[in-house]
Amino acid sequence: MSKIKTIGVLTSGGDSPGMNAAIRAVVRTAIENGLFVKGIYNGFKGLIDGNYIDLNSRSVSNIIQRGGTILKSARCKEFHVKEGREKAFDSLRKANIDGLIVIGGDGTFAGAKVFFDEFGVPIIGLPGTIDNDIFGTDFTIGFDTALNTITEAVDKIRDTAASHDRLFFIEVMGRDSGCLALWSGVAGGAEEIILPESEFRIEQLINLLRKGAQLKKTSSIVIVGEGGGASGKAYKIAKQVCEIAVEFETKVTVLGHIQRGGKPSAFDRVLASRLGVISVYSIISGRSNCMVGWLNQKIEYTSFEKAIKRHSPLDESLLGLYKTLSS
Repeated sequence: MSKIKTIGVLTSGGDSPGMNAAIRAVVRTAIENGLFVKGIYNGFKGLIDGNYIDLNSRSVSNIIQRGGTILKSARCKEFHVKEGREKAFDSLRKANIDGLIVIGGDGTFAGAKVFFDEFGVPIIGLPGTIDNDIFGTDFTIGFDTALNTITEAVDKIRDTAASHDRLFFIEVMGRDSGCLALWSGVAGGAEEIILPESEFRIEQLINLLRKGAQLKKTSSIVIVGEGGGASGKAYKIAKQVCEIAVEFETKVTVLGHIQRGGKPSAFDRVLASRLGVISVYSIISGRSNCMVGWLNQKIEYTSFEKAIKRHSPLDESLLGLYKTLSS
């Protein structure tokens, strides 16, 4: 057993539904095991600034159902340089924090890995991102909620599309991963799904849409994965379609940050709670420099290095499935 007496917990990167459930699980598990817990506001920036708060069981009451993160999140350029990380380490020592639990995506884990390599601070990571792109876990905290948000939006847009015989392009988040696009496309019955991982050809899309029109389809939905984390891809594709296939009346909806918000689903609450509990037992038992994930229905540990360098692959079975069902 390690000599950890006080742990710090922070959320970093983009917020995701379920982060609060993870914080709650970390705090209550730590206290049950005789540890002190300090919440760190604004991610790695809070480490540098010493922006800490003592947390107890009551501090995390009534937050499991809340979206976002009570500890807030922030980008921190200063943490990217050695001098900034030295400030963060000095701040941790002054606060008598012996180890960290960080909740976020691959950018968070990259920062955690460097911090561990330089100063040896015990760190455990929890995968919190709607993108579901972290290697070493089947699902990330927030993905299921975002998926349900997108699916509900697609259902509503299809009502309008069917009423006016329109073609809708709906752009979803995911950065370089098409996981949200693929899953929401299957769930929403999309006619086509454009993924960052796949080559896109405008001619193939137009042929597919024209085939649907010949079959008397009253609406068409095309899900577009943003790719690269920059919005606007759907507008470009819709413009290309209009220039070639003038018979289609097209509309574009970019769902944007609505996908990050809202109450976490039951699945995300359970996943976050499970991983939060295990993260505490992991750090007090001596594990470090790794992420706790849920893989093949069991807890698995993945080094930060692997989690950063490799992305979770798309579900091959879903890739074939949507082609069959969209006809």
